[in-house]
Amino acid sequence: MVVSGAGIVSPMGMDFAENALGFRAGRMAFSPVTLFDVSRQRSGTAGQVHLPDSSGGLSRRAASRMDRGTRLAWLAAREALAQAGLSGGAMPLIVGTSAAAMPIGENYYRAAHVLPENRRAQLHRVETYQPQRQMTDMARLLGVEGRIRIVSNACASGANAIGQAFHLVRSGRAERVLAGGYDALCQLVFAGFDTLQALSPAGIPRPFDAARDGLALGEGAGFVLVESAASAKNRGARVIAEITGYGAATDIHHLTQPHPQGDAALLTMRAACEMAGVSPEQIDYLNSHGTGTPLNDIAEGNAIQRWAGEAVSHIKVSSTKSAIGHLLGGAGAVESVICLMALEGQWLPASLNVRQADPVCTFDLIREPRDASVRRALTNSFGFGGANATLVFAKEGLA
Repeated sequence: MVVSGAGIVSPMGMDFAENALGFRAGRMAFSPVTLFDVSRQRSGTAGQVHLPDSSGGLSRRAASRMDRGTRLAWLAAREALAQAGLSGGAMPLIVGTSAAAMPIGENYYRAAHVLPENRRAQLHRVETYQPQRQMTDMARLLGVEGRIRIVSNACASGANAIGQAFHLVRSGRAERVLAGGYDALCQLVFAGFDTLQALSPAGIPRPFDAARDGLALGEGAGFVLVESAASAKNRGARVIAEITGYGAATDIHHLTQPHPQGDAALLTMRAACEMAGVSPEQIDYLNSHGTGTPLNDIAEGNAIQRWAGEAVSHIKVSSTKSAIGHLLGGAGAVESVICLMALEGQWLPASLNVRQADPVCTFDLIREPRDASVRRALTNSFGFGGANATLVFAKEGLA
């Protein structure tokens, strides 16, 4: 199973090339939130995408139906198809998201609360708030015809969507699948994370730092075109990488907190590597979930230690959330695309803002971007409710 196209929109940039330049240079992409009022929150900073004013080729009617998150998804999915040399066609679409079109729901609530007697546009909001409506419209605009599956599995959603695409192609049930994840910033989610005291008061996350104090939220989308090697060869498509392994597991330890020893994370890493037929020593880069919260980073660090064993000191790890924030349902998909950048460019992105590494970092924590030989990359995605997922990517021909 290969990836023949990849698209990305993040606070770092609007496409694959711009994002690769930013991560390669070790840039951060945090800015004051201007989409909604954050004056009552502890933090007013996030990884906010600065969308261009132009519609990008959308008709006025299509643009009016599309919420901000779906526009991010549409841009990334369109780039993935273009990279793959396709202009739509028959294929399943699998999309991971956590908040989906939440801002439309917020607008519905505001209108109902402020002027309950005025029901103008409320039916439209109810209809377009539903993620299946957004994704159906997006598929139509992309020219994609096939089954649509929406995965909402907290912050593992994007990774799970790509993993399900991998299984569909691997089992022969589909020749190719367009898959990815997205989420946009919205007030309800931002306030919710602030209420949980999960946001860094400084607005800048420091994953794996000994004094880390919370995450920063971000927004964006990542999509990939997954297809069989035979299909890509028959089309003469350029192969970016192979997907060789996928693991998923549920941690029933706590609604929001991971198991302190990272039990489910360990299971997913082992399962993905077993499917890929590789040992930890053969993983050249590990893109961690690494949110920058005290509990998450220690749990993942413990899981990495248990997974790698005596080879842990050679495992190269970073959290790219340190540069763009936590993209929630879109995180796993965006971080998968970042792994593809590392495989294609032969460099490793960094965990930024680390002053003193936490003692759990017995692995090689990458604190500055570096050139490296990258043949295989692994990415972890963990979510509330105990959702855990791991994907393994490899340069073509290594599987």
